[in-house]
Order: sequence, then structure tokens, then C-alpha cells
Amino acid sequence: MIHIVLLEPEIPANTGNIGRTCVAAGARLHLIGPMGFQINEKQVRRAGLDYWDKLDYSLYDSYPDFLAKNPGAKIYMATTKARQVYSDVSYEDDCYIMFGKESAGIPEELLVDHEETTVRIPMFGDIRSLNLSNSVAVVLYEALRQHGFENLSRTGHLHHHHWKDGSL
Repeated sequence: MIHIVLLEPEIPANTGNIGRTCVAAGARLHLIGPMGFQINEKQVRRAGLDYWDKLDYSLYDSYPDFLAKNPGAKIYMATTKARQVYSDVSYEDDCYIMFGKESAGIPEELLVDHEETTVRIPMFGDIRSLNLSNSVAVVLYEALRQHGFENLSRTGHLHHHHWKDGSL
């Protein structure tokens, strides 16, 4: 299983999208506070997160709390400051991929401690970064691809509909 870690996420819609992606991907979500919103039933319902009950997730008060409860975790840190591209590393089966908060990313002092396992999504020009939920999807699905999309549905089914004039 791949683990997605959000460090102090600020925007509930991003976390909601990421939760949905984790359900679809069979990944576990770890949310490290303080967060910019509360995850309570009312908010979850209002955001239309009808799949939230299917999500495997854990909440932590702080980064030290996360480390204490996940000893020995192999952590990759996604950051625009990384020297290597996210697709150039081999993601272990039980690894953790961490993303920082929307406004500031992962603090430099954490990145310095994990420099060999920082990863970056290549981008054009001066754009600062992708949306957080898009970044998670990009990196998570690369890790899943490396594991042959194990346990995920690999085929879909087309339903053939014909227009009234017979053309498609």
C-alpha cells in the first residue's frame, strides 16, 4: 500500500479531492495538523464527500506525532525544491509520499533532513506549482504504475450508443 501524507493542509476542497483519489487508488491518507479546516460530518457532507466513509485515513496533531506513530516510515517529500524528478525514484510498497500545505509547501528544515528522497514534478517556465490535489494524483499514480496497478481495475467497458442518424 502507498501512503499519502498531507502536512498542515489548508483548503478543504483539495483534501476532499485527495481523499477521493486515495479511495480510488487504494492508498491510505495521513493528515497532519494543524489544518486550515475541521473534518467533521457536517463539512464532509456539505463537500459532497459521500466516499469519505470508505477512506482509510489517520489524523495527527503534529509532524512529531506522525513520526512517533509511523516509526521507520520511508518518506518521499514532494517539493519544487527537489533535484530529482518524481518518476526517477523507485517507490517501495509501503512508502509514504508527503506534500506540504498549499501556501508554503514543506518547510526547508524537513527537506534538508530528507534531501535524497525529495521529488519534483517538472513544470514549464515560472509557474510556482500545480494544484495540491493534482500533484498528489500525478505522483501517486506513478508509484502505482511502478507496482503494476496491483489490485486496481485495469479494464473498463464501453457501452455502444448510436446516434439516430447512425453515425457516432
